[in-house]
Amino acid sequence: MDFLLLLVVTLAISVGVAFLVIYFFKKPIDTIFTRVIGEEIAIAWRKFLTFALFVVGISSGVNIWKLERFILPEKGESVPELTGQFWGLEIYRTIIGTLGGMAWALLIFFLVALIAFVIVRRKESK
Repeated sequence: MDFLLLLVVTLAISVGVAFLVIYFFKKPIDTIFTRVIGEEIAIAWRKFLTFALFVVGISSGVNIWKLERFILPEKGESVPELTGQFWGLEIYRTIIGTLGGMAWALLIFFLVALIAFVIVRRKESK
């Protein structure tokens, strides 16, 4: 039961953090997509990027391998105890993991967008 609660809490925190990051980056992402690929297709690409950011954020924030220790502990290893300190550490780990995964995904997006912007700029100047 404690394991299930831990899974639900880390998942909820990860979804919440991912939602906040996507909310704060929505306007810059919309601007980049509209400028580089045009308004017609920008909506579809923004939806895809939003989905991808949620997947990356949640998969980075919820450590499945860590949660597996509650179901299948290795030989000689006991099931971890869910103390207040453990909960605090897991919540912190979930927030940092989600932010870290999304930061890498956004960095890659912005680097590709920068290259695309330079190409569009060169074509416009000619």
